[in-house]
Amino acid sequence: MSIIKEFKEFAMKGNVIDLAVGVVIGGAFGSIVKSLVDDVIMPPIGLLIGNVDFSNLFFVLKEGSKQVGPYVSVAAAKQAGAVTLNIGLFINAMVSFTIVAFAIFMLVKAINRLKREEPAAAPAPATKECPFCASSIPEKASRCPQCTSQLQ
Repeated sequence: MSIIKEFKEFAMKGNVIDLAVGVVIGGAFGSIVKSLVDDVIMPPIGLLIGNVDFSNLFFVLKEGSKQVGPYVSVAAAKQAGAVTLNIGLFINAMVSFTIVAFAIFMLVKAINRLKREEPAAAPAPATKECPFCASSIPEKASRCPQCTSQLQ
């Protein structure tokens, strides 16, 4: 019974739950960024470069055994059994990574800005009170300059 109790305590710790929430949100954010790159950013770039569809930018390393090229898409090449070097998919992944990294950077920057700096500790008092005349004297003084009493 104690192992179940220990597991429950472990699973309910804040760090484990925070990690689980982070993974779920990260997966959802990743799919949004993938759609942004594949559907919004790369088509205009491909159009500017000359109607290039980056997701289908590839080089055939070995012809397929089922069908000889040319292949119109990566999917057609794979279906034919060809070995391809998928440069366009790599470019899309790099753009996605850059967007995710920038978004995380901006999030961390915003969180750091919101964190309140802890106030600095008050410096140790530079003066003390004379027990005989109640005047303020330097902390390191061994004799009161007002009443000339010897201080301990």
